[in-house]
Amino acid sequence: MKELLFVKIRKCSEGDKEELFRIAEVFGVSIIDYDKESVLMECVQTESKNNDLINLLSSEFKTIEVVRGGSVAIESISMTDR
Repeated sequence: MKELLFVKIRKCSEGDKEELFRIAEVFGVSIIDYDKESVLMECVQTESKNNDLINLLSSEFKTIEVVRGGSVAIESISMTDR
């Protein structure tokens, strides 16, 4: 099961953006948009990993917006069935 998550971090300094790019790399998150003061991240992970990301970002940055799409799953395809 995976969950779609978008997080927008606003009022970022250049140092904040550098830190966000490092966090994105560690968490396997895509940075899909940014401008002078904001960064938009897209994450498709488990609910637990998304919670960890939200907790980290809320402790480090003052202004974040979070949109969660809910969990989605599909049965995996076994290689032995082929």
